[in-house]
Order: sequence, then C-alpha cells, then structure tokens
Amino acid sequence: MKKILLVDDETRMLDLLSLYLTPRGYNCIKISSALKAICYLEKEKADIILLDVMMPEMDGWEACKEIRKNWDIPIIMLTARSEKNDIVKGLKMGADDYISKPFDEEELTARIDAVLRRQAGHPAFIDFNGLSLNEDSFDVSYKNQHIPVTPKEFSLLALLLKNHNKVFTREHLLTTIWGYAAPTEDRTIDSHVRNLRDKLRKTGFPVDDYLTTVWGLGYKWMDKDS
Repeated sequence: MKKILLVDDETRMLDLLSLYLTPRGYNCIKISSALKAICYLEKEKADIILLDVMMPEMDGWEACKEIRKNWDIPIIMLTARSEKNDIVKGLKMGADDYISKPFDEEELTARIDAVLRRQAGHPAFIDFNGLSLNEDSFDVSYKNQHIPVTPKEFSLLALLLKNHNKVFTREHLLTTIWGYAAPTEDRTIDSHVRNLRDKLRKTGFPVDDYLTTVWGLGYKWMDKDS
C-alpha cells in the first residue's frame, strides 16, 4: 500500500482527499501544515506528497523547495491558484505535477498513478492485441484509430486489461472506480460497460470475445490464450 502525505491547512479538504483515495489503496496521512509535514518526513517515509500552496507559517512553494533539498519524494501541488505563472513557479520549485482546485477525482488519481509510475520507471502503456491505452494521457486507440472514452470508461477498461480472467463484481467496480461515497448503482456499471463495448466495436476490435458478462456477478476480461 502506497503511503501518500496529504498536506493542507483545511480539515475538510484533508478529509475529502482521504475519503476518496483510501478505497483506491492509498495509506493517507493527513497533515495540517507544511512545517508538520517536514517534521514527519524527518522520522517517517512517504511515497508521494499532495501539497497545498496557500498555508500559514510556510507556503507550499517553500515547502516544496525544502522537501526537494532533502528527499527524493514525488510532489503534486494541489491548489486553487491556477494562473500560468503559479504553475510554472511550482514546477520550478521541484514539483512533479500541478493540479488546480476544484479537481476531477478521476484525473487526480490518474495523475498520482502517472507520477508514481515515472518514479518507478514503469511504462504508461497497456497493449492488448492492437488495443492500446496510455495511462498518462487517457488515450485509447485500436490499430491507430482513436477511441473517445470518458475517464470512468478508461479506468474500467484499464482495470480489466490489467487483470485478465479475474471476475470483478459490480460492487467491486463501483468501489474501485467511483469510491465508497459515490451515489451510484449497479446499473451504472452496466451502462458504462455497454458504452465501452459499443465504442470498441465501432473500430473493429472484437470486444465480445474478451469483455464478458459473468451472470449474477459482474464482468471479466478473458485472455483466450491463457
């Protein structure tokens, strides 16, 4: 389980981030100031940091600069300051990415995953019989034909492609992709799967050979060669 340091002086934001990221397999450590975050890092390790900018005592820019001096930990700045010069300043201070509030939850997790992959040197591509997914850009294509998908459809397809022959219940998919607190129902999954199948079929990909319904349970991606 990856440990993610959430640094923000707003308790509500810390709780919201933790509520969303914990079901996705992150061990969330909530810290209310940049100085406390630095003190924490002097004693404990973390895999990645989500860092607010506007905080008392020490702002996120200074904190980023200080952390970068002493630790090689990926930093994503998460802030309401979205002007171009603010973004450039954050990146120059050593941040690995910069996300503006309010943020899209799916984009946030995708960016966290992308930064961690780059840190670990893992490729961002998933390929299956000509079907290609780029997890950094959320692009899907089949034999060089672009397939327009929503972030949720992308996450659903990526999860299935990474877990050949594993049955995912609708409840599991809802929890993993939408989160515990999302006001969704089982038919939401069915609707997304139906749309995904339609989009893949239109490009000529034989989706019905692979994306199968397990009646009474959910869905799985069958690898016919295994």
